[in-house]
Amino acid sequence: MRRHLTQELHNFIERGRDRQLRLAVTGLSRAGKTAFLTSLVHQLRHAGLEARLDLLRAAREGRLLGAQRVAQPDLGVPRFPYDAAMASLDGTPPHWPAPTRGISELRLTIKHRTRRARGLLGDTATLTLDLIDYPGEWLLDLPLLEHDFLSWSEAQQTTMGSERQRLAATWLSAAEALAPDDEADEGQLAEIASHYANALRASREAGFADLQPGRFLLPGDLEDAPVLQFFPLPGVREANRAELDALPETSVYKTLARRFDHYRRHVVKPFYREHFRRFDRQIVLVDVLGALNAGPERFEDLSRALSTLMRSFDYGKRSLMSRLFSPRIDRLAIAATKADHVTPEQHPNVVALLESLLAEPLKDLRYADVPVKALSLAAVRATEPREVDNDGQRRAALRGTTLEGEDVLLFPGDVPSRLPEHDFWARQGFDFTAFRPPHRDTPELPHVRMDAALDWLIGDKLK
Repeated sequence: MRRHLTQELHNFIERGRDRQLRLAVTGLSRAGKTAFLTSLVHQLRHAGLEARLDLLRAAREGRLLGAQRVAQPDLGVPRFPYDAAMASLDGTPPHWPAPTRGISELRLTIKHRTRRARGLLGDTATLTLDLIDYPGEWLLDLPLLEHDFLSWSEAQQTTMGSERQRLAATWLSAAEALAPDDEADEGQLAEIASHYANALRASREAGFADLQPGRFLLPGDLEDAPVLQFFPLPGVREANRAELDALPETSVYKTLARRFDHYRRHVVKPFYREHFRRFDRQIVLVDVLGALNAGPERFEDLSRALSTLMRSFDYGKRSLMSRLFSPRIDRLAIAATKADHVTPEQHPNVVALLESLLAEPLKDLRYADVPVKALSLAAVRATEPREVDNDGQRRAALRGTTLEGEDVLLFPGDVPSRLPEHDFWARQGFDFTAFRPPHRDTPELPHVRMDAALDWLIGDKLK
């Protein structure tokens, strides 16, 4: 108890001195959160040695001394598996770290020299950086806090396009046969909920992102629990709220509504309260190229999911009082991941496309005067840029190794600089190849613009 109180007092003092930051690494499933966190830790630990961080000012000036992993604040949460992730990248052959399947935390202390007047180096100082990793699937549940069962059911009907309806045909057929005032049958509801979970999994495999509830995709310790035996009810409308609310407690509608409310209060709200209300900085990782590969319906689905999700975070200016008692995100980066999967001259288009994808939330953030930076990055660079001769003309290309182990030299294709029109998809498809991590002979972990991301997110605290 005394040790816990001592740690809490230390954290309180450090936050008061603005020497402690909580970084939200936000991204949906397969956006690259685990690779990003692994690279972030590696780059800071190797600062001044093998890491190349020229775009991080403190490193460029020789003031960044490195970082160490220290005991995390919550001993009841597993530690982020950095060593296991590095073992994957160093494997024979190298492979990407395993996807996140639960909550984990990591605390870094970053040591640097302060900068005095006229560029002279001063004393050393330490910044504490807290990082949290979590399944992207669970992140999708945060917008449920804005809904009750009726509004959620109606919203799901409007977001489920033709292809998702096809993937959910078995569930839809069973759910549409239910009437809201039917007597609830526990076995029947469990079976239909199972069909709904299967439909969500099929949609994820097909490249869709806006899938709720997220725990249906990755249940964790809630596997087979009754709290996961619900689903949106087709056909219900806000206009019928009064008569739906008057139905008996044993009806299908009231039973599903009760389970939804329990899920929202006892699963989603604690997850948000314990892990998502205390962030100071945020980076949103977006697999733009994967969405382009998947086609127009999935691309629009990703845009909608991200725009809805970003409303779940608190943004605004920080002060001493807010740092101590009501943290809010005062600086944000949005990053298109896997930038090494296209040639370097395409990177500006990737960033422009990302800004178009998140146009509405970015307008709100800029209106609130929250600094935002858009960039493209690769947490672990898997390719090398090359040039090839094409009928006497030099053309950009990439050299890398596919996930299947084939060494290739290719031009992945052009990236549009704005949201594609519907006829554009018919004229031009996208086929960006997925690559395995590079084989390394040195401790250096190659990247694309990780240093720029770090400079934006924490560089102002390394002065």
